[in-house]
Amino acid sequence: MGGATSTALLPARAIRRLAVALAVAALVIFWIGRCTDVDLALADAVFDAAGGVFPWRHAWLAETFSHVILKWLLMLLALGFIGRAVADLISPRAGMGALARLRLRIVALSALLVPLTISMLKRFSTSHCPWDLLRYGGDQPYVRLFEALPASAVAGQCLPAGHASSALWLLSLAVYWLPARPRMACAVTALALAFGAAVGYLQQQRGAHFMTHTLWSIWIACAIVLFLVAALPCARPAAAVRLSRTVLLGLRNRRRRRLAPQPAPVALEPVLQVVDVGVDGRHHEQAQ
Repeated sequence: MGGATSTALLPARAIRRLAVALAVAALVIFWIGRCTDVDLALADAVFDAAGGVFPWRHAWLAETFSHVILKWLLMLLALGFIGRAVADLISPRAGMGALARLRLRIVALSALLVPLTISMLKRFSTSHCPWDLLRYGGDQPYVRLFEALPASAVAGQCLPAGHASSALWLLSLAVYWLPARPRMACAVTALALAFGAAVGYLQQQRGAHFMTHTLWSIWIACAIVLFLVAALPCARPAAAVRLSRTVLLGLRNRRRRRLAPQPAPVALEPVLQVVDVGVDGRHHEQAQ
């Protein structure tokens, strides 16, 4: 009754478990990139050593459809959610409940923050794309995560995978099935992650990214969406609602009193004249 006006999208226990799973996943991805040659083995498998090229680099499906057409479609979809959330923020829709508004804001913020965060992190990355490496016909050395660059090398700015981020924000759509249908939400999350991984895989086929580049993008997207689900308030406590209503009512009454017509001021001069006349008359009688 006095707790909250609505429930959270995820219980605190589920959020803690997902946070632990993300921490473990980060260690696994770091280990793959730092201690194994899985990235190189997968890139070797799609590289044509005889021709010195990645055969899929200029393939229509990977270069034109995935990297241009699909990217723009996903950007337009993201802008649609962002625009709707901004419009509701400026002029809240009367028919939208607190839970629906929360879901919309989580999806809109995910559509904005996932690509933006990954794009910013790339600027600080020293890792190169496969097609830039000496191993695959480029002119840069292969450097693992957090390894120092040789003096003659330049920063590659290729980690995490940027193109996959254009699709990975879609996993935030799972909130539309929370909290009532968690299994459906899990299915939507899995489909969105698979779609984002497929988009990233096409870029791996082109030689644009290593596998761990895509895995880090998936991890970042999951972390951002989980943070938004945990951090954004679903509703204000009932006591706060009552307090805000009381304050608003008080301000409204105060404004009404301020705008109400004020009574005409009492004319004091005639009264003072009568008092003066009375005093003068008494003085005159005493003088006689």
